[in-house]
Order: sequence, then structure tokens, then C-alpha cells
Amino acid sequence: MGLTDTIAARFDVEGHDSDVRTELIAGLTTFLAMSYIIVVNPAILSDAIQIEGYGQGEVFQMIAIATVLSAAIGTAVMALYANYPFGLAPGLGLNAFFAYTVVLGLGIPWQTALAAVFVEGVVFMLLTAVGAREYVIRLFPEPVKRSVGAGIGLFLLFIGFQELQVVVPDETTLVTLGGIFGNPWAILGVLGVVLTFVLWARNVTGAIVIGIVTTSLVGWGLTLGGVFGRGTVTPETLPGVQYDITPLAGAFVEGLADIDPLTFVLVVFTFFFVDFFDTAGTLIGVSQFGDFLDDDGDLPDMDRPLMADAVGTTAGAMLGTSTVTTFIESSAGVEEGGRTGLTALTVAALFLASLVVIPVVAAIPGYASYIALIVVGVMMLQGLVEVDWTDPAWAVSAGLTVTVMPFAYSIADGLAAGIVAYPIIKVAVGEYDEVALGQYVIAALLALYYVLSTRGVIL
Repeated sequence: MGLTDTIAARFDVEGHDSDVRTELIAGLTTFLAMSYIIVVNPAILSDAIQIEGYGQGEVFQMIAIATVLSAAIGTAVMALYANYPFGLAPGLGLNAFFAYTVVLGLGIPWQTALAAVFVEGVVFMLLTAVGAREYVIRLFPEPVKRSVGAGIGLFLLFIGFQELQVVVPDETTLVTLGGIFGNPWAILGVLGVVLTFVLWARNVTGAIVIGIVTTSLVGWGLTLGGVFGRGTVTPETLPGVQYDITPLAGAFVEGLADIDPLTFVLVVFTFFFVDFFDTAGTLIGVSQFGDFLDDDGDLPDMDRPLMADAVGTTAGAMLGTSTVTTFIESSAGVEEGGRTGLTALTVAALFLASLVVIPVVAAIPGYASYIALIVVGVMMLQGLVEVDWTDPAWAVSAGLTVTVMPFAYSIADGLAAGIVAYPIIKVAVGEYDEVALGQYVIAALLALYYVLSTRGVIL
């Protein structure tokens, strides 16, 4: 038996109506669709993670390596343990929550934020191992679960528009439209967004990656051509090559000391909630493309891909990055015919191979990196169609979940608003018996937390 036959037998490729060549092409397709995270994740996290003795460019490379390794680990577990063709990597949304809400907003040390991600991953693994998934799913209001993706999408859009300087601060209205066409940074960012949306609309594989790379090359071309000086649309200086991630890896251990229990629990709760339901929703959504669902609309052995997600998250926190989750871009590979873990194993191998380009990622300008936030943010808004806007409890709960996230600049605050609102409206319309006891308890605890925190009693 040759190597190809051995690999095919290991993943039961023929039993899934596929072949090795199709699986490899599907893996390449998925990697191209999601590889933008190698640049975008460090662009976001490096705003919050500062390591003494190292410049931002060096920290950027450390996080990029942690991103690649955590993606490879999580995806390899998906391949070898779950045998599903799904790719995993640090997710957009939770990395923004990590950086801008937890670290920069709440003032929590980045090491403690990593500790929260680690704890969330361990809790995720334990709940998955004991088969508690169904209980957890029933514990949270349905409208919140259905709308959380759209809320994160708006949050990403708001961050992306600010980073591209399309939206700027205003003393009267808080925010306003920036002077886009008098600002080279904003001009290139907007043109990059337009290009990426055009490619995406035409179903071009790797549209986001192509948009980021093309926009970066244009910026560097204008700089090297003398149109702009260094530091205007390109980094003023480039850091040295940084492959040593020991200052970052393991930092979560330090973060477990001197934590504020209530705030830490809320952060862990938020990471867990979004990771769990984002992963579950993504798995179901992508599985529809590949006809993986059973007659009841469930994914067989779903605990296995959930475990891959939990392992990836835990490993990622140990390496120094935010929550790892299953990527919706996996649907690109599934549409190419990927049906087994061989597709995922190909994705993991390509992530490892991308380590050779780590020194290059620091040369990508910020406006090019943040193109992904706007494009992905728009894509995530499609979740709004799953909300029953004619039901008062759904409309209020989902509406607050979606809008509070960007306005409060926090995924946690949006989730809390939706969770607290749901039982209140259910009681108001006489449907109190449709609310589980656990939902009342969580809503009450969150309400108490926000009363105390907004009065300054606790942080």
C-alpha cells in the first residue's frame, strides 16, 4: 500500500465520496480563504500586548507565530481526532474584545486576559468531555445566540472604520466622517476595501488575502516611488526578524495572579459564550454545504470538533494569542469537495509552512490589515435574518445584543444586555414559564454586576 492509499484509508476518503487530490485542493482553498488572520490577528493584539525590551514590530511577529502555531494545532486536532474538513485559527471579534475592551478598556493586564482565555479553553474542554453541550445551549436565550454574530460584525465594522480613519472622534457627536480623500492612509484603505468586496462578490478564492497584499504593494510602491515618505502609508522602520516567542508564550501563568474575581469571571464568561456558540453555529453552517448533517439537522459526533476548538483555544492561550475558533471560511474548501480531516490536515500543514513569511508580515501597513475587519464584519450581518423580529422578546433581546456591542465597545456588554432583557420581556408578555430557571439566574447576576460596576463599587 502506497503513501497515498495509506492516507486515504486513514481518513476514509473513499467512504466520504472524495479522493486525495480533491482533499488537498480543498485544503489549499480553505487556507487561502482564512490565512488573512496571520496578519490581522497580530495587528489587533499588538495594540494591547506590550513586552518590555521589544518593539511593536517584534511583538507583532511573536503574535503572528503564536497565531500560526495555534491555528495549526487546533486544525490538526480537527483533522486527526474529529476527521472533519474545518480550519481553525484565532477568531476575529474575540481578538478585538481581548485588545480593546479587556486590556485597553478595562485596564486588565494582557497576561491576565490570556489567563482568562486559558481558563475558558479548559472549561470548554471539560464541558465537552462530559457531554454537557446540550445543557449549555439551553441555558442561553435563543435570540442572543442568533444575533451575537451580527453584533460582533457591527463591532468589527466600527473598529475597522476607525482604524482606516474613515470614522473619527467628534466633540459634539462622539464620531463623524473623517476627511477621507485628504488622507492617503484612508484613501488606500477605502480602495483596498472596494477591491476586496469586488473580489468577494465575484467568489474569488482568497479575496481578503488578495486585497490585503495588493493594497500593501500599492502603498509600498508609492513610497518607494517617492510619492510619500516613509511613515506615511508604510511603516517608518522595519523590525528585525523575531522568531523567539518565549517572552510571550507562557505569560498566561503570570496573569493568574492578582486577579479581580468578578471581572475575571465576566471576561471568561464572554470568551466562553462567544467561542462556544460561534463554533457551534459555524460548524452547523459549514456542514450544510457538505451535507454532513443528519436527518434531525445535527452534526454527528459534534463533541469532537468542539473539542478541537477547545484544545486550540487552550494551546493558543499558552502560546500567547486570543481564542481559537472554527472559521466560516472553511465553507470555501467544503464547496471545493473537501469532506474529511485530510482537508483540515492540509490547512494545518500550510499554516506551519507560512512560518517562513513571518518577517514579511510586519511590513504590511495597518490600513491593509484592517480591510479584513470591514469585509468580515459585513459578512457577519447576515445572521440578522435568523431573528424573529415580530416576537417582542426576540426583537428587544437581539436588538440590544447587536447595538450595545459597538456602542459600548464591548462584546460582553452586548451579551449582557440581551441576556438581561430576554426574561424581562418574556414576563411582560405573560410567557414567564418559557424562561428556564438558569436564564433567570444568569440575568439577575449580570444585572447585579452592572449595578455595582457602573456605580464604581467594583471594577
